Amino acid sequence: MRTTDEPTTALFRALMHPTRLAILDLLRHGEQCVCHLEAHLGKRQAYISQQLMVLREVGLVDDQRDGLNVYYRVINPQVFALIDTARAMLGVAVDTDQADGSQGNCPCPRCSPVTEIVLVS
Repeated sequence: MRTTDEPTTALFRALMHPTRLAILDLLRHGEQCVCHLEAHLGKRQAYISQQLMVLREVGLVDDQRDGLNVYYRVINPQVFALIDTARAMLGVAVDTDQADGSQGNCPCPRCSPVTEIVLVS
C-alpha cells in the first residue's frame, strides 16, 4: 500500500546525507561534471555517482553526456529554498559562494580548456 507521503519521505531521505547536500550546493551555481564534483569534494568518482543516483531517483537532478563527460544539473531549483529554510531554522550558516564552480584540479574541458597549439614550419 502506497501512501501519498511516500514521495515526500523519499525526498527528505535523499536530502539527509551530507555529501548529497554538498553536491546540491555545487549544482546551485549551474551544471557540473562528475570529475568537477570529485575534485571539489575530494571523494571517489564511484561514491559521487552513487549519491547522484539517489538524487536522480527522487527527481532532483538530471544528467547530460558530452563526450566522455557527464554533466549534472538540478531539475527543480525549489530544492534550494527547502535546504536554505532548513538551515535557517537550525541557525546554520553555510557559505554557498565558496562552491562557485571554479576548481583548478578538475580535468574536464569546461574547467581546463585545451588550447590548440599550431605549429608553424
